[in-house]
Amino acid sequence: MVNIFARELTDDLASLVKQIDNKISENQDKKMTGFLVLLTDDPDAAEAKLEKFAKDNGIKNIPLTTFDGVSGPPKYKVAQGADVTVMMWLKRNVKVNHAFAKGKLNSKSIKAVVADTSKILN
Repeated sequence: MVNIFARELTDDLASLVKQIDNKISENQDKKMTGFLVLLTDDPDAAEAKLEKFAKDNGIKNIPLTTFDGVSGPPKYKVAQGADVTVMMWLKRNVKVNHAFAKGKLNSKSIKAVVADTSKILN
């Protein structure tokens, strides 16, 4: 499972989500899943933004949702200084954890994250 927590919807986030969405599509036989959570203080307003984000970027395999509060769900320990946090789980264990400060998610880091999906595919 790939969990993406974001505090802002950006073009780089869209690129990451599209590539993970494609990986999920390619690995349905391995039951790969994922989701995106937008961390926000205004979840009602964010819902419309998420719907547009999904439609504009052709996201088909990743549910998009919101969490009320920019700190994120406490049990996930989302990096507080990060704009985007990506966690990959296998059998309830975190195998990959990337945290990107604002502006640090770029094509190079996205490539590394997508490559790390191999660590959760059996």
